[in-house]
Amino acid sequence: MSAVPVGGQHRRLPYGRHSVDADDIAAVVEVLESDWLTTGPMVPRFERDFAASTGAREAVAVSSGTAALHAAVDAIRLEPDDEVIVPSLTFAATANCVVFCGGIPVFADVDPDTLLVDPASVEERVTPRTRAIIAVDFAGQPCDYDALQEIADRHGLALVADACHSLGGSLDGRSVGTLARLSCFSLHPVKHVTTGEGGIVTTDDELLARRMRVFRNHGITTDHRERASRDDWRYEMVRLGFNYRLTDFQCALGSSQLRKLPAWVERRRALATRYDAAFAQVGGVAPLAVRPGAGHAYHLYVVRLFAVDRGAVFHALRAEDIGVNVHYMPVHLHPFYRERFGTGPGLCPTAERVYEQILSLPMFPDMTDDDVDDVVAALARRLP
Repeated sequence: MSAVPVGGQHRRLPYGRHSVDADDIAAVVEVLESDWLTTGPMVPRFERDFAASTGAREAVAVSSGTAALHAAVDAIRLEPDDEVIVPSLTFAATANCVVFCGGIPVFADVDPDTLLVDPASVEERVTPRTRAIIAVDFAGQPCDYDALQEIADRHGLALVADACHSLGGSLDGRSVGTLARLSCFSLHPVKHVTTGEGGIVTTDDELLARRMRVFRNHGITTDHRERASRDDWRYEMVRLGFNYRLTDFQCALGSSQLRKLPAWVERRRALATRYDAAFAQVGGVAPLAVRPGAGHAYHLYVVRLFAVDRGAVFHALRAEDIGVNVHYMPVHLHPFYRERFGTGPGLCPTAERVYEQILSLPMFPDMTDDDVDDVVAALARRLP
């Protein structure tokens, strides 16, 4: 196996890993040697670059994917005890952002073949208190936004995309980042491009973008660079906000990374195609289905295992230095949600069932074809 070199040694092949080259380092160093480390000119430049890469009119950079979700939900002016429908099979932040704003997350079930939120389950959960739907592009595949938008329009709801897995993807020729009123992205090192930690929200709505820029800056209407450009010290806090700013040197890294995004997504798709072809010859394992018209971005490569102990397979592969993972434990089964909102087993039966079967295999652009073949062979040895 072609393990990842670190400090002259080798380590486990991870499920995901960033790629940083000399151009990225030079871009960061240039900012470190400049007069601005934060709230400087690289922030709006990165926002323009990101908006252009997705086709959105606006992009608002923040300090993490979680901050992106929080800013988006705040921008739609969620009120205490408003309900927001979210899929259960996701990272906790998708639901946590609703709780941050005083709302109530209502968990919808997922389609068993794609693990995307099931529009029929969303429809069943709509009540007079529902304000929004957050759809998660699980593993990198866009949801059925046509069906979800129809539900949202019929009930007067905001549709938010948790697109943290799907940068570079598309649906029927439309780019991820333009498929919902607000689209939230993570810039964590295992994602498609990274700023170290970071997040960003795209929208075509200038009012929502302006709200999010105030929200990320303590609720203050101007930042330091804007005041410096006017030789003015005065500022006003108009709303309770957070310090969710992203630094200039992180934004420089982000702009540099964006230039490589198309090639990286192409490589992820090639790796997925190789996995798919290999698993077509192996019993006891099934890759997730891809919806017609979906341009999958493959943040994750997830398979379902049958007639085998997933935990035993997980530990066996890790013992061979293959960094498999599990994405995710259904959020409604976490102790916080069970205690705070009374959720529990039986609420989302499909999510609960597939959770016991799923395994995330290594997927990142620097993987080799031999890495894929080794992972497939190691997994096949442990299947019936």
